[in-house]
Amino acid sequence: MIQDIAPHFYNNSYQRRQATCGDTVFVFASEKMLCKTAEPLCWPTFEELDLAPEKAQYLFSIDNTAFFITSETPAEIPEAFSYLPSSLLRTAHPRHLAFAGFVAGQLHDWYRSNRFCGSCAAPMQHSEKERMLQCPVCGNMVYPKICPGVIVALTSHGRLLMSKYAGRAYTNYALLAGFTEVGETIEQTVAREVMEEVGLKVKNLRFYKSQPWAFSSSLLCGFFAEVDGNDTIQLDTEELAEAAWFTPEQINLAPDEMSLTREMMLCFKNGEMP
Repeated sequence: MIQDIAPHFYNNSYQRRQATCGDTVFVFASEKMLCKTAEPLCWPTFEELDLAPEKAQYLFSIDNTAFFITSETPAEIPEAFSYLPSSLLRTAHPRHLAFAGFVAGQLHDWYRSNRFCGSCAAPMQHSEKERMLQCPVCGNMVYPKICPGVIVALTSHGRLLMSKYAGRAYTNYALLAGFTEVGETIEQTVAREVMEEVGLKVKNLRFYKSQPWAFSSSLLCGFFAEVDGNDTIQLDTEELAEAAWFTPEQINLAPDEMSLTREMMLCFKNGEMP
């Protein structure tokens, strides 16, 4: 998955760190990121873009490389760089730099969405001690948003339930999924989402692993589960365009190095379920 970058080491502990001209900087514009147009993936430095390091915000480090973000816009963009959509990160290499862009995009969205206090509308200020924004007027504190959700690999009689979303650009097969509601456990989320989307009861939940998913500021928790009772699908057509049972032999997928969903589908196909 995209966060699996070993032997590289991701350090997200917040530091009061001043950028230098040679440090890496993320520049965003209209949901796009400034990077080199040719592979391998390469993010610019302050020196390459002629930007002021003292105006940047520290994000994280990978190995010995520090990554920063700035709201400045380069006066001129070097010929080797251009603004590209974040979707390129799904297939870009090297993977540890793709992951860096993945996380930077999530933090960019958080900073952009919390420039002003949600309680009194005063401009927010960054904490000197941790990654947190605080209102100097009313004291309101805001931390990066992380939304818990579930991915469910539901099985019955040696078959896996796969579905396609309704009304979305992504049209490939996926697993059942959904966000956790207020007052509900992750396990309850699994049962509710399966019942809402395909009208089935679940049993024998087994946690598989989790994945940070920056595109929706989520922490996804993957579960394998079995149908409890009748496995006749009752499709919620507002959420899903299609849902059906598949044997391992009917599943034709290639590893994508990206998503928890794809890894779980391949686990079922290869007989490697927990």
